Amino acid sequence: MARIAGKLEEAFNAQVTLELEASLVYRQLGIEMDMLDLPGLASWFRAQADEEVVHANKFIDHMTDRGSHPRIREIGAVSTKAGSVLEAFEASLAHEEKVSEAIRNLYRLAQQEGDIDALPLLSWFIDEQLEEEATVSELIGKVKLINDDGPGLLRLDDELGTRQSGGTEAE
Repeated sequence: MARIAGKLEEAFNAQVTLELEASLVYRQLGIEMDMLDLPGLASWFRAQADEEVVHANKFIDHMTDRGSHPRIREIGAVSTKAGSVLEAFEASLAHEEKVSEAIRNLYRLAQQEGDIDALPLLSWFIDEQLEEEATVSELIGKVKLINDDGPGLLRLDDELGTRQSGGTEAE
């Protein structure tokens, strides 16, 4: 494979940083769910945080495989707070949409730069982001249906608590 050049390498580094930032956002949302005594939701958000690290690693591996030097940029303080389950999932969706747009822009830049070696990876991420947004949108719909119903919220907490995390080095 050809080395990633110039603007595209910088964009890949920005994406690595954004994926790690997403992990911290999800980690904070997990904390927020712990504070609401919803351990299943907290666990789901922690598993999502781990998945974002896996995503960062995919970009890092692609870069190193091509002789580029990944560099994590500064990540600011995570200010994501959620006083309710709905707020947590809405914050999650907003961040997923931000990541999705960044990946689409990275795909456009790879096309513009003629870097066909990056396109399969970026296509995988586009599919992944569509899935992520659909999952979170569905969860928002469920939370709205529950509408602060205690037993319904506890059932959702139990359901989401069954999600297993593969850790950060699994994929």
